[in-house]
Amino acid sequence: MEGMAARTEETAPQAHENHPAHPARDEYDVSAVERWAAEPDKRPGRTAFQRDRARVLHSAALRRLAGKTQVVTPGTLPQVLGAAGSGGAPVQVWDASPRTRLTHSLECAQVGRELGAALGCDPDLVEAACLSHDLGHPPFGHNGEQALNEFAEDCGGFEGNAQSLRLLTRIEPKRFVRGDTMTPAAAGDGLVSVGLNLTRAALDAATKYPWPRGARPGDPKSPKFGVYEDDRPVFDWIREGAPGTRTCFEAQVMDWADDVAYSVHDIEDGLHAGHIDPASLHSGPERREIFAVAVGRYVPEDTDPAELAEALDRLLGQEWWPHGYDGSAVAQARLKDATSQLIGRFCLAAEGATRARYGSGRLTRYAAELVVPRSARLECAVLKAVADRYVMQRAEQELLRADQRVVVAELAEALTARAPGVLDPQFRALFGQAADDRARKRVIVDQIASLTDASARSLHLRLTTRSPGTGQG
Repeated sequence: MEGMAARTEETAPQAHENHPAHPARDEYDVSAVERWAAEPDKRPGRTAFQRDRARVLHSAALRRLAGKTQVVTPGTLPQVLGAAGSGGAPVQVWDASPRTRLTHSLECAQVGRELGAALGCDPDLVEAACLSHDLGHPPFGHNGEQALNEFAEDCGGFEGNAQSLRLLTRIEPKRFVRGDTMTPAAAGDGLVSVGLNLTRAALDAATKYPWPRGARPGDPKSPKFGVYEDDRPVFDWIREGAPGTRTCFEAQVMDWADDVAYSVHDIEDGLHAGHIDPASLHSGPERREIFAVAVGRYVPEDTDPAELAEALDRLLGQEWWPHGYDGSAVAQARLKDATSQLIGRFCLAAEGATRARYGSGRLTRYAAELVVPRSARLECAVLKAVADRYVMQRAEQELLRADQRVVVAELAEALTARAPGVLDPQFRALFGQAADDRARKRVIVDQIASLTDASARSLHLRLTTRSPGTGQG
C-alpha cells in the first residue's frame, strides 16, 4: 500500500482473541483471526469476528450505500398496472422507499449468515463479508463503475470489488498506525490508515475475485478483479497460505447469498414497481428475449436455451409463484411469501448438495467448496435475466444511464482541474501526500467512488455551473 511501511512481526493473537467458546472456533486458527496491525480488544467477551461485523456495521461506507440505487430509483413516478394482471381497471403503484444498496447488503447478510451457519461457518464472519461486499460500489452502480474505469484506465482501472478491499484496508477512517512500527495510534500527521483493520479471515471472505487486473484464471480479458497494484502488500498478507486464486468457503457463501438476494429481490421490486408483468413470462417471444439476455451474461454462452426454459417453467409451476400483482395488501403478502420461498429453495439446494459431497462436519476456509446444483444456478440466472430485460433495459433507464455517465466523466474532469482544493479533507490530504500523477489520479477516483448518487450530482452541479458575471464554474 502507498506510504505503508513493510509489516513488522507482531505477537499473534489467540484464536478468537481469548474469548469464550464459539460454535466454530476450532475451525479458525491463529492466522485467520490475525489483524494487519495488532490491537487489543476494548471490550472483552466478543470474538474477533463479532468485532469485524460491528466495525463494518458502524462504518460510514455502509451508511452511504443507503444513497445508492439498487434497481428502482427512490422517488420515481408511480407505474400503471392492470389489476392482478387480469385486464382489470388500472391501478397506481407507488413505492417511496424501494431497495437501495444498503438494504440489499442487509438482506444479503441475513441470507449468508443463515446459510453459512448451517454449513459450519462462523456466522459473524460470513455476515461481515456480506455487509462488506458492495462497499466499494461508486455512485450509479455498475454504470458509474464503467465510467470510472474509463477515467482510471491509465492508473490501474476501477473495479467495485477492488475498491471494497481498498476501502476496508485503507480509506475508511477507523485505525491508524505509525508507519515504521505498525503500532496503533490516534489519527494525526505522519500516520498511516489501515482502514477497519479487519481480521485476515474477514478480508479474505469479502474477496470475491482474489487476483489483480488482467489475471483472472482462464480469462485475462475479464474486467473483474479484486485488488489494485498499490494495494498488493495487504492483499498478499490476506492471501498468505491460500491455494492460488481459489476463494475461501466463506467468500463462496457470500457470493451465492449475493446472487440469491439480488436476483429474488430485483424481481420483487420489479413487480412492485409495475415494470414486470407476470403474464409475459408465458409468452414465447418474450421468453426468447429473456433467454437471449441470460446467455453470455448470466450463464455460459454454450448454454442451451431449452435448459433455461425448463428452469423458468419449474418456477412458474410452483403453487406460490406470483402469477399476478395489483399492489393490494394481499398481493404484497403473496409476493413476500414467493421471495421467501425462492430464497429457501436456492439456499437449501446449495446446503443439500454441499453436505452430500462433504458430509456433516463444519466447513470453513479452504476445507470445502460450496456446491450449487446446476438447476439452482439456472433458475437464479433466469430471474436475473427477467429483471434485466424488464427493469434495467427500459428506455428511460438507458437515458438515465447516459446522463449518469456524463455526470461521472465531467465530475472527474472538474476534480482533476481543481484538485486538491475541491476535494473532501480526507482526500485533500491524500492528494498532497501522493508521490506522482498516477497516485494523485487514484485519489480523485477514491473521492468520486465515495459519493452517493445525490452527492455526486450535487458536486457535479456545483463544479460545472458557471457563476454569474465571472465565467467561472
